[in-house]
Amino acid sequence: MPGGRDGGPAPCPEGRDPERQKHWAELFDQLDTNKDGRVDINELREGLARMGMNASSRAEQEILREGDTDRDGELDFEEFVSYLQERERKLRLMFHSLDRNNDGQIDVSEIQQTFHSLGVYISLQQAEKILQSMDKDGTMTVDWLEWRDHFILNPLENMEEVVHYWKHSTVLDIGECLTVPDEFSEKEKRTGMWWKQLLAGAMAGAVSRTGTAPLDRLKVFMQVHASKTNNMNVFGGLKGMIQEGGVRSLWRGNGINVLKIAPESAIKFMAYEQIKRAIRGQQETLRVQERFVAGSLAGATAQTIIYPMEVLKTRLTLRKTGQYSGVADCAKKILQKEGIRAFYKGYLPNVLGIIPYAGIDLAIYEKYSRNTADPGILVLLACGTISSTCGQIASYPLALVRTRMQAQASIEGAPQPTMLGLFKHILSREGVLGLYRGIAPNFMKVIPAVSISYVVYENMKQVLGVTSR
Repeated sequence: MPGGRDGGPAPCPEGRDPERQKHWAELFDQLDTNKDGRVDINELREGLARMGMNASSRAEQEILREGDTDRDGELDFEEFVSYLQERERKLRLMFHSLDRNNDGQIDVSEIQQTFHSLGVYISLQQAEKILQSMDKDGTMTVDWLEWRDHFILNPLENMEEVVHYWKHSTVLDIGECLTVPDEFSEKEKRTGMWWKQLLAGAMAGAVSRTGTAPLDRLKVFMQVHASKTNNMNVFGGLKGMIQEGGVRSLWRGNGINVLKIAPESAIKFMAYEQIKRAIRGQQETLRVQERFVAGSLAGATAQTIIYPMEVLKTRLTLRKTGQYSGVADCAKKILQKEGIRAFYKGYLPNVLGIIPYAGIDLAIYEKYSRNTADPGILVLLACGTISSTCGQIASYPLALVRTRMQAQASIEGAPQPTMLGLFKHILSREGVLGLYRGIAPNFMKVIPAVSISYVVYENMKQVLGVTSR
């Protein structure tokens, strides 16, 4: 029909469609919880959360900034409708750019091609998962109405932002133990957005490690010194450390622990890119299992290069007052007394410890990825916590043996056994429980570490201007 309801020209037919007007009125009514005919930022935030929008996306701020034409801090119905009409115009352009064969439907291959055109390679299964998050009628295609209804209140400006949003909603972020490093598009690499994300992650790690440093030092102390005879516990261990060196001593070893984040992250990122390219070969994309293999190998590469810093961290953590004046003094004394090989004590159990973590991460990732393409932050935090906890249970005995091997020369007259020798020694004297000394403070720091990391990461991304949709 060439004209609108009044017979005149219809430059925006959907704006005059009674069905659309009714839908917009219902949408406005859902958001206007106090029924005063206006929607403020709190009502927007709560309404978007009810609709499953991630709170970290700041969508309510974008909607208010774009739609509030009279700048009174609220949206009335007229402003709301004007905003939705403009949104539909942008969404229609995005829909047409996705619909490459112009058949009015978006299919799996078109989603995959769009990712590839922006330099991000995803599997067919990942593309299907994205499609299913929008496909209401189960046809495995998305028409204009499904597309519009899915994104109408998500203030994404172009296809690059949509791809960025999808990418970060399908990759499971499990914090420090991440075995699938983040994928960066060609544009992110070109514009420097990738290093901003890595910097945000490094800052999150630094604050998180500093916040949980006393528990980390206690864990190392219990791994090395706790036994059946001294019966060291959490409170006794903390009390002993404070009596020996004061409250500040609880942060011994934290400096080097924070310092090694930057080189480790950078090496892991560069190694992952190279290993991924080698595994992919002529393939267009990597399967999930291949990405985990690449991530694990990249982690092992980074650990190999920065491992001397791990040994220094253990020695500085266990040091007594006045034993070392700093990192350089500690390194110098180890080199003089024990030689260069001392910097790789405990390396084998350390690398072997990556395997159970990687397997558990893979199992949780695959189980979770079958269920949803759009996780909320609580689900991500829960997955991170579960993955970290399960990984610790599986690899903790190796971590304990590694720490004891790193600390060997710091205990006067201690024997210098091998990895298997230490396992046998601990099992014969203390049983299986001896392999889990210090796991209590390790568990205690999981939730605060994951939570601190998330909060700092999101805030750092805002400060650095990293888009997070």
